[in-house]
Amino acid sequence: MQVLADRVVTLIERLEPGDSLDAKLERLVENELLRRLARYELVDKQLTRKYSLSFEEFRRNHVVEQQGYSFEAESDFWDWELALDGVATIRDMLAALKGSNGDN
Repeated sequence: MQVLADRVVTLIERLEPGDSLDAKLERLVENELLRRLARYELVDKQLTRKYSLSFEEFRRNHVVEQQGYSFEAESDFWDWELALDGVATIRDMLAALKGSNGDN
């Protein structure tokens, strides 16, 4: 088992008073995962609004090709794909975190 530095424990205590160190760390991790999930979902929402299509429709309709492989369209494609992968990954991580609930 790895021990946290005293300065890190002190900061955690200030951020999350009360409870055990494990509970505090779990809340901090959950909050960070939720923050990242919100960011990825925002990218999905913005690009869905921009193109008035879902990512799957964007891909299926070959929008990048239709726009002459413009930098903007290709960049949006990769940003969108990354965001959707991020949403799935973060949701899996949140499910794993919630499934742990003190089983250690």
